[in-house]
Amino acid sequence: MMRNNILGSGGGGVDIARSVPSVLNRIKEGYLVWMNLVPHIAKGARYTLGARIENKFLDLLELSYIAYFTGKEKKAEKITECILITDTLKFFLSVAWEGKLISNKQCEDMALKLEEIGKMLGGWRKSLENPEKKNRTL
Repeated sequence: MMRNNILGSGGGGVDIARSVPSVLNRIKEGYLVWMNLVPHIAKGARYTLGARIENKFLDLLELSYIAYFTGKEKKAEKITECILITDTLKFFLSVAWEGKLISNKQCEDMALKLEEIGKMLGGWRKSLENPEKKNRTL
């Protein structure tokens, strides 16, 4: 079974490992870390703030995927939206920590992941502003 092939077996699929930029992988990793935390959050908060954070992660994953395949003229705009969602996630994460919904360690792990994602998105946007300085692909 080919797990990295979107269309399953056959020659027409897209190899995810080669076609997805590393920032998408980081966002996916952050989402998966969050999904492992959610069951440990109190039920009332799990379906409010926890669900809101989950949805923001999914929005970020979707929008960054769209940005990757968007034409050059709109790509910077999409990446800026991704950065805004990342900042919103950081804020919601701090609310979850202040409300004692997640531990210090959990908050730190998530904050580091979001910080890395933010830096990658910022670098992606900057590479579009200075295409002559581009030395690698995202």
